[in-house]
Amino acid sequence: MKILTCPAQLQRLEGILRKSLPFALPVFGAVLNINRGNPGRFEVLVDKWPEFGAVLARPSGEVPANDGYWNTQAAFYRDLGAYRALLETPGCLRWDAAFTLIGGLGTPGSWGDPGEGLGSTGNVEDRGELLEAGRNWEDLAGRKGVELDIVEYYSYWHPDPSTMPEPRPAPGVRLGSLSPSHVDLLNDTWPYGGNARSRRYLAEILGRFPQVCLQDGSGQPVAWVLTDHFGTGTHSYTLPEQRRRGHMQVALTVAAQRAQARGFPTFGHTALGNRPMQQLQEMLGHQRLPGVCSYILHNPGLDKDGP
Repeated sequence: MKILTCPAQLQRLEGILRKSLPFALPVFGAVLNINRGNPGRFEVLVDKWPEFGAVLARPSGEVPANDGYWNTQAAFYRDLGAYRALLETPGCLRWDAAFTLIGGLGTPGSWGDPGEGLGSTGNVEDRGELLEAGRNWEDLAGRKGVELDIVEYYSYWHPDPSTMPEPRPAPGVRLGSLSPSHVDLLNDTWPYGGNARSRRYLAEILGRFPQVCLQDGSGQPVAWVLTDHFGTGTHSYTLPEQRRRGHMQVALTVAAQRAQARGFPTFGHTALGNRPMQQLQEMLGHQRLPGVCSYILHNPGLDKDGP
């Protein structure tokens, strides 16, 4: 196991992962952030260098044992055996803490399922490897006495945001910015929020990563899109009384165009039952990746507010 700290190595990794898009998402987004000032204080581990078979992006330093929001990690592998070996290496994962693992291609939170997914090399022949990886992960967690809580999403990415229609805010609405004073609003409207840990997490990503906000004439937010450590569009929301006015279309378009200008990909995860958001993204030219992406919370019983 090796933590990459050399700027030249991190730049090389960025180039390698870029060639594996969209399946290297979201690890690629984490590496982009690391190479551009590392606002999220992340690090990347590989099984070996330079001929790595697996890579993990995770928070650096100490992370609270009870915070599965902040302790979110993402993996991408080119070799299943290397992937297993990396994650079982002492010091790679903290098995006695709450943490969330999201996946790129071929990981337990993989882009794909046995019926329609692609394998770790992007070949259809590798479908069975995805299923094997999931079974192996559940077996490993079981041996360690770790419970899992899994939430599945459809994942969308836009191959070329420059082709998106020009955003036109509705009358009386303008582009603005969210501020720290809006954290409670974000926490109250986030389906996964409503607690002290989620509030702390939202405050952190609001202060460290780009966001898009539409405001009414009085300066109050009506719709917004946040971005996280992996460059993922997250907590996209329109106030109920402001819906059906095209606000989210504008917010998503502006967020995508700004991400492209910074050299970042445009992607995000949408709940399986959120058909309106799925239809909107497809209308804007986003492509849905095969299968589903899973957010796997480990030790959910530890993921709770504390002192």
